[in-house]
Amino acid sequence: MASSRKKVLVRRFRPGGSTDVLAGYLPAGGFVRSRALDLLDLEGRTALIPLNDVKYVAYVKEFNLADTQSPERLTRRTFLARPRTEGLWLRLSFTTGETLEGLAPTDLALADDLVNHAGLFLTPPDIRSNTQRLYIPRTSIAELTLIAVITSPSRRKPPVASSGSDDLQQALFDAELPPNARPN
Repeated sequence: MASSRKKVLVRRFRPGGSTDVLAGYLPAGGFVRSRALDLLDLEGRTALIPLNDVKYVAYVKEFNLADTQSPERLTRRTFLARPRTEGLWLRLSFTTGETLEGLAPTDLALADDLVNHAGLFLTPPDIRSNTQRLYIPRTSIAELTLIAVITSPSRRKPPVASSGSDDLQQALFDAELPPNARPN
């Protein structure tokens, strides 16, 4: 296994509205070829999975294949409060009717992901869970809503350019000093 491949669980649509899960390895990006995922399965074989069959890809810490219902352990699907991490707070509805919230990057990566990879990457609401990151193909998204743009309040705004105010301030200080204490 190459070090650039990460553990993933691919949740696929099945007939009748059910889903199944495939475990394997994918790179962090650039894994969509010819509208299909190029998944390296646990036996070391590559499999092309059509994007139309994929509900989402969960980048996980552990496979947890003994849990047949929810091996990705994505239990919290919405934020309990305003997220603390910077990003675009998005809410999406799957074609199955389920809702999921997450954070997307605030740079052009979101547009690039939607265009080049035919989907988008999200950070789930609970990053302490097994799922670290999600990839959702456009074909599984019924509705996408931008809730808020989250920025860091600790960033200071750049100072306003002064227009000679330094000279005025220095004159005020000079006026208060006694004549023998003024600098030359």
